[in-house]
Amino acid sequence: MSLQARGEIQIPNDWDRRGLPAWTYHSPALFALERDNVFLTHWQIVGHENDVPAPGDWLTFDLFGERAVIMRGRDGVVRTFHNLCRHRGARVVDGEKGHCKGAIVCPFHGWVYNLDGTLRGAAQPSTFGEMDRADYGLKPIELGRFHGFLFLRFRPGPQPDIATLLAPYDEDFAAYGAGDVVPVQVAGWSVDLPVNWKSVRDVDNEGYHVPMAHPALQDLYGRDYRDRYLPEGLHFSAGYFGDAPGRRWSVRHYLKHAPKQDWLPDRLQNAWTYYGLFPNMVFAFTPEAIQFYHDIPLGPGLTRLTGKLYRQPQEDRQQRLARYLAMRIDRDTSAEDQQLSIWSNESMLSSAFDGFHLSDKEWGLRRHHDALRALIPVMREEASPAEDEIVTRNDELICQPANAGQ
Repeated sequence: MSLQARGEIQIPNDWDRRGLPAWTYHSPALFALERDNVFLTHWQIVGHENDVPAPGDWLTFDLFGERAVIMRGRDGVVRTFHNLCRHRGARVVDGEKGHCKGAIVCPFHGWVYNLDGTLRGAAQPSTFGEMDRADYGLKPIELGRFHGFLFLRFRPGPQPDIATLLAPYDEDFAAYGAGDVVPVQVAGWSVDLPVNWKSVRDVDNEGYHVPMAHPALQDLYGRDYRDRYLPEGLHFSAGYFGDAPGRRWSVRHYLKHAPKQDWLPDRLQNAWTYYGLFPNMVFAFTPEAIQFYHDIPLGPGLTRLTGKLYRQPQEDRQQRLARYLAMRIDRDTSAEDQQLSIWSNESMLSSAFDGFHLSDKEWGLRRHHDALRALIPVMREEASPAEDEIVTRNDELICQPANAGQ
C-alpha cells in the first residue's frame, strides 16, 4: 500500500496539548544530554553515493565534536571513517569535499592511509619502535544506505538499520529513481540561525501554519495538503497541485512550464512530497528534483540549517526550468520558516510564555516532543531543575514510568 493510501496514526481525543517546557530550549546541560542521547546515537544523512562517484572522492560531516570522512575506495566501496589521524588526531582531509588521487596523506606529519582506511605507512617509521600497521588504520563509523543516500551513526542507538527504518518509504523512493539522482553542481546550502534546534523542528513538524505563513505553497497546493504519521519517528506529507492557475509569479510559471513526468506513477506526477526522519531531517521531492535538509545543532542557541539538492541524471531543459521555479518557491518558504523559528525561540525566554497549547493539526510536534521525553526523561519536568542538577535528575527519572511528570 502506498503512503498516500495509508491512514494516519489515530490521534487520541484526550491527548495532552502541552509541548516541551520553555527551559528545555536554552539549557546547556540539557543540550549536552541531547548530544549523547539523540544526535550521536541516531542516523544522520551525509549525502548520496553519487556525491563520491570515483575512487578517492570524499565528503566530510561534523557533528558535536565528532568528525567523519566518507570516501569511495579503489574497490568502488564507499566507507566512513573518523576524520582523525591515528598519530596525533589531525584531520586527514580538510574541507567539505575533495579527491585523493591514490592515498590519504595526513597534513600534519605525513602518515599515509590507503583509500580503504588501512595505514600504508608512518613517516619515519623507525622512530616509533614496534608498531603493527594493522592496528593503526582509520577508525570506521557505522554506515547505512537507502536508495543511494548515505547515513552514518557515530554510536550504537535505538534505531534499526537505516534500510529497515526507512522501509515504509521504499516504494516512493524507488518510483522517484532516488538511487540514480546526481548532485546539482551548486548543491549544498547552509544558514546559521540564532535558535535552539527544537524551534526549527517545531515549525517543520506541522502543516497547520501553511495556509497563513506560506502564501506560495498555499497558492500551489490550495488546501490539498496533509500530514501522515508512521511508527519509528517517520512522517509523510504531500501537497497536490494543478487545480488552480496560481496567482504568484513563481507558482504561475511553475504550473505553466513544469512538464508532466510520465515515468512517475499517477499519485506522484502532481505532488510535492516530504519524508521525515527523527530527530532532525526531511527529504523533499518534486517531480523534477530531490533535496534533503537537516538541522545541525551548534549550541543551545545556534543551529545550522543545511541540505543538498539532486536532479535526474538525464535532465532536459524543461525539467531544469521547472526545478529553478520550484527552488524559488522553496527559497521563499524556507525564509518564512526561519523567521517563524526565530520568533518561536525568542518566546521561550519571555515571562509571558505559558507553554504550548496544540491543535490536532500539530500532533506531529507533540509526537516529536514525546520521542525526546522518552530518550531524555528530565524533559518531562515542567519546572527547570538547577542547571548543575539536570544530569542527576535525568538519571533518577530513567527508571521511572514514561508518563511520570506529565
